[in-house]
Amino acid sequence: MPADDIKETRGKETRAGVSVTVTGVVANIFLIIFKFVAGIFGHSHALIIDAVHSVSDLFTDVVVLFGLQAGRKAPDEKHHFGHARIETMASAFVGLALLLTAFYLGIDSALNIYNHVEYHPTGLALLGAGISILLKEALYHYTVRTGKRLKSQLIIANAWHHRSDALSSVAVLIGVGGAIINPSWHMLDSFAGLLVSFFIVKVGLEILGRSLREFTDASPSQDVLDKISACAESVEGVLDIHDLRVRITAGLYQMEIHIVVDGRLTVIEGHRIAKTVEACLFSEVENIAQIIVHVDPDIR
Repeated sequence: MPADDIKETRGKETRAGVSVTVTGVVANIFLIIFKFVAGIFGHSHALIIDAVHSVSDLFTDVVVLFGLQAGRKAPDEKHHFGHARIETMASAFVGLALLLTAFYLGIDSALNIYNHVEYHPTGLALLGAGISILLKEALYHYTVRTGKRLKSQLIIANAWHHRSDALSSVAVLIGVGGAIINPSWHMLDSFAGLLVSFFIVKVGLEILGRSLREFTDASPSQDVLDKISACAESVEGVLDIHDLRVRITAGLYQMEIHIVVDGRLTVIEGHRIAKTVEACLFSEVENIAQIIVHVDPDIR
């Protein structure tokens, strides 16, 4: 693909990613204000800490915006392989922010349970949790679809941040609803806050795990490697393949593969076979960012 086309494509992808993230920023600002007000006047500790979770969402949205703008830049003289690792770094930051938020919420809720702090939430808190669930779940689907379309693990990670907020609001809804139905179950509100923290820890660890695998240049699954090998071997003129190396950066594959061709072929013929292998891989294997095909002669 010509450099100008690559630049234009990346520009469109960046604008689409920024658009979905800015939508999340606006939604989070609304939810922060709404949940804090509903939590305070609705006497729900769980909804207040859920609002804190939305504050962390807003904070990570800013990180995502930076990661998208910087990570989608084209290669330059100082960054020959592009800037995709910035996206990986931003994804790791999102995961870390989720874990820190979870620890804060979990410890706070656990202390309330231990100290038997009583909360008697009202219908306002119930309304706040319900609106948060609807808005955040819609935002999750919108964001994750955009992330998959752009093949951006950073946007997908941010989508899961929205989903964790929706799940935490479900827990709040259960806790608040139970406390309203039976006032003697007032501790449900704090237990709901504790449950929220476990949801967030799970998502945060998954995001950090994916980022760590990218930082350490881990290879994709064996199924992906087998698909790459089968595609290359299917090209006419390829006698064998070896030294296949694949790493994942920002959710995309960067690979190097050696193909063996008849040593009596001309350079032009060998180059044509290499380009055919490259075209096959781009068409048959998803999420490829870069392919280097080495041509080795069979001199037997």
